[in-house]
Amino acid sequence: MGKFVVKETKTGIKFDLKAGNGEVIATSEVYSSKSGCMNGIESVKKNSVAAAIEDQTVEGFATEKNPKFEVYTDKAGEFRFRLKASNGQIIATGEGYKSKSGCMNGIESVKKNAPDAEVVEAE
Repeated sequence: MGKFVVKETKTGIKFDLKAGNGEVIATSEVYSSKSGCMNGIESVKKNSVAAAIEDQTVEGFATEKNPKFEVYTDKAGEFRFRLKASNGQIIATGEGYKSKSGCMNGIESVKKNAPDAEVVEAE
């Protein structure tokens, strides 16, 4: 079972969504307040389930409506995803994957783990 780990940073507070095996599958931006971070977690829980997948790595890709997962390649040529809420704001991002299938597995893991994930404070 996945969990959201909330932790303080030098500039605010953020969360990591971890899979049952402890692997980080998505990370948030840094929020200025804990309540903002908690709202971000609720948004990921709600939006990840219904989100379509927009594959920006293929030519002439179809633009999906928000909420959606955007799959793209970064400057290093790795596959990444970001989850956008219904208002178009980025609410979670994935790590870089060497393969597109790895990236797609990351999205499936978010969809599977986020809705029921418990929220814990980092130690």
